[in-house]
Amino acid sequence: MLQPPPAEPGMREDEVDTPALILDLDAFEANLDTMAARLAPTGAKLRAHAKTHKSAVIARLQMARGAVGQCVQKVGEAEALAHAGIDDILVSNEVVSPRKLARLAALSPIARVQVCADDPAMVPVLEAAAAAAGIRLSVLVEIEVGARRCGLEPGAPAAELAARIAASKHLAFGGLQAYFGSAQHKRQPEERRAAIAFAGACVERTLEHLRAHHLDCPIVGGGGTGTFAFEAGSGLWTEIQAGSYIFMDADYARNIEPPPFRHSLFVLAQVMSAPAGSGRAVVDAGHKAAPIDSGFPVVFGRPDLAYVGASDEHGVIEARDGALPALGEKLRLIPGHCDPTVDRYDWYVGVRGGRVECLWPVTARGMMA
Repeated sequence: MLQPPPAEPGMREDEVDTPALILDLDAFEANLDTMAARLAPTGAKLRAHAKTHKSAVIARLQMARGAVGQCVQKVGEAEALAHAGIDDILVSNEVVSPRKLARLAALSPIARVQVCADDPAMVPVLEAAAAAAGIRLSVLVEIEVGARRCGLEPGAPAAELAARIAASKHLAFGGLQAYFGSAQHKRQPEERRAAIAFAGACVERTLEHLRAHHLDCPIVGGGGTGTFAFEAGSGLWTEIQAGSYIFMDADYARNIEPPPFRHSLFVLAQVMSAPAGSGRAVVDAGHKAAPIDSGFPVVFGRPDLAYVGASDEHGVIEARDGALPALGEKLRLIPGHCDPTVDRYDWYVGVRGGRVECLWPVTARGMMA
């Protein structure tokens, strides 16, 4: 059920009901502009990853700054964005369910949709869905570039799959998907650089085999918030699929030489308990408000405070130096991982200068299928 908004435009931030998903609009807009400026001289285009923001409003703001479209991971996300007017969407993932593929193909009258494949056995399934919809579906071949997740062996196996796709009546070879997800959070810049150099070698080997099949490669997609400068600067990747750059969560900030973006996404929490003599304060934001798969949230602007424990509805705050926050005080928490944090909320509360400026729905919240 869609929850009522926790705020109204014009309200002070300290009046917003908690827990709430706060978007600092000045920092957010600076992040949009920084990415556009960083990519402009490289020739690589942004295909921003909507699995992070799940918002048609944010997608439009990215595309207004030059993004060629959006990535999603799920067909449900593609549906939500397409129905909201986003007309160029890549499912940067494998989809094998005939029912899901039928749903994806059904979006073709209102959006250009593409999908990934990493197995020859997927070709007849994709072909059947495209034929039933009467369309020619663009398919990217995903190659394994070091993450050991999805992806076919680069080189000859990937090129052979591309050739099978290109030879299909209702499919078109759209290019390569070459995303090294775990490289984004390697702490040292040298580690990230080496990981993307390895991925680049995989791409180059595959391109050589594609040429042997006389196949053009319109897209090489990949890159993320932690490594986008390496992919964009390589001359190999044509589309950068960064998502978290708009929010800059606490885990990205732990990278040595972190990405050049500002924290813009916060969970606003309120101190609901501060027992005298306990040495702790408790806020109303626990596991259900901010996931901890990438560590506990960080208290924004308060290095004297630490979020040290969580249960379903409670977060425990301790003072490193100085006094604890008072009962009723509100704190901004930087989530450890922005993507699953966003998926817990129905609304972004856009704040500028301490006042609520806008409320944006999380269009694709909960779209897991």
